[in-house]
Formats: sequence, structure tokens, C-alpha cells
Amino acid sequence: MPEADTEGNRYYADQVQKTPGFFLKGSHQLDWGMKNRLARVFDPRSGRTVMLAVDHGYFQGPTTGLERIDLSIVPLLPSCDALFCTRGILRSVIPAESGKPMVLRASGGPSILREELSDEQIAMDMEDAVRLNAAGVGIQVFIGGEFETRSVHNMTKLIDAGVRVGMPVMGVTAVGKNMVRDAKYFRLACRIIAELGAQYVKTYYVDEDFETVTASCPVPIVMAGGKKLAELDALTMAYNAVQQGAAGVDMGRNIFQSDDPKAMIAAVHAVVHKNVRPADAFEMFQSLTAKGRSPTKEACRS
Repeated sequence: MPEADTEGNRYYADQVQKTPGFFLKGSHQLDWGMKNRLARVFDPRSGRTVMLAVDHGYFQGPTTGLERIDLSIVPLLPSCDALFCTRGILRSVIPAESGKPMVLRASGGPSILREELSDEQIAMDMEDAVRLNAAGVGIQVFIGGEFETRSVHNMTKLIDAGVRVGMPVMGVTAVGKNMVRDAKYFRLACRIIAELGAQYVKTYYVDEDFETVTASCPVPIVMAGGKKLAELDALTMAYNAVQQGAAGVDMGRNIFQSDDPKAMIAAVHAVVHKNVRPADAFEMFQSLTAKGRSPTKEACRS
């Protein structure tokens, strides 16, 4: 077995990777259809996205806040840039007249009842993603997990299928139940996912050296929201992530489990697209909650 090189330390996090001819990192040489789909998920004006993740039911069932997606999530559609969901939810609940881009969960297998979550397979055909007019598909990759190789091959098969039809693939760094979450691990996982062809990567934020994770990944990174935090803490995490190079967030529980999801997604939108500081965004959240209303996405951008 060849000896592994020592991990590098020259990340040049202060120098942005150039993207001649297209606004999104690492995407300037993709086909037109692929870029068009990415430009639906990522706002060309800011180069960022607020994705709303509601795919938790694919292994957790009716998660708190997702018991009735028609009542809790459909009203939030005007305020997100894209929805990350399963094809079952898309077909059964999401209104067909919605113009929002849909990114579909493409992997599945073990439920939350199983100890080993990395034993996943590709769970949808790329032809179905095209049939559903998806803007992308997402798949878990368990770097360091028991079924690491299978999950990597799942992703590369999906990428090959996506390239044939112009469908971007989001590789998701899955940490399982017992993996260490630090910058060294995420640098490794994100880079492997990007090297093997994913058009963008979803990963978790870490307080120390997150900028080295984004700098060493040649394609866009969106921050996973993770477990429910206090609203100010979640806004601070989102702000820090985009200031340190993330191209947006894919947030779920920190939005739909909030006391006021509409106010929260508006505050997250302000942080991501307008660089509003966390304290000001939290004040916005409190004000919108007190008024009992939230602006639409278009109002936020005006």
C-alpha cells in the first residue's frame, strides 16, 4: 500500500478561485444545461443559495416539523432558493405550479433503526429526475464509514448519469453517528467528493479552520444546517460559513423547527445574500415574529 502524503497547509484562503465566464466556482467549463440548472439553485446576483432541506423523512420518517409538509413547508417555498426533498414528497405534496428549483435526494437504504447508516444505495433513476424537471440530485458519501467504497461508487455512477443529461450532483458529506467532525476530516471528504466529479458539495460547518475546507474544495460548498440551534446561534453559523467561503446553506431543522419558520428563513436569506450580521438578522427575526408576518423572497432582495 503506498504511503499517504502529509496533508498540505497552503490553502490561500484569502485568494478566491477564478471562474472565467460563469459566476459559480469550478463550474465555468460545464455544459450549458448543467450551468443553467446550477444558476436556478444559486442566485447569479450573489453567487449563493438558501436551500431548504426537507429530505429527513427518507430515513427518519415524520421528523418534528415535517409531519405535514403541505402545511409546514409549502408556505415557505416563496422564501427559499431551492428545495432539497425526496421524489415521493415532490410528487405527492409540492404543487406542480411551483417555479422553485427542486434538488432530489437520490440515495437511501437503512433507516434510523439501524446502527450502520452508511449501507446506502442509489435510490432513484436519473431518468426520473429529468422527468420531474429537477435542478439537481443529492447523494450521501460516507468517507471513513464502513461502506465508504460503495457510497463513493454510488456517487460516481450518479455523476456519470448526470453528465449524460446535464444534471448536477450534490455530494453530501455524511458523518454517521461516531465520526469526528473537524476541518481535517471535512477537507478530506469534500476534496474526494469534488475530485470524483460532484458539481457541488454539502458539508457541516466547524468553528476552527472552516475557510481551509472551502478553499481546498474546487467546487461550491453549501453548509448543512445540522441539529436545531437557538436562532441567533444558527444565524451566526450561517454568517460565518458564507464569510469563510461557503456558497450558501442547505438548512432544514434550524428553519422548520423554529418558533417562526417564515421569519427564520427570511433572516437566513438576509445573512446569506446580503451579508447581514447575525445580531441584525436576529433582530429582524424578532421583529417579523412580533408582527406575525415575513417578507417574500422578492421583498428581501429589493
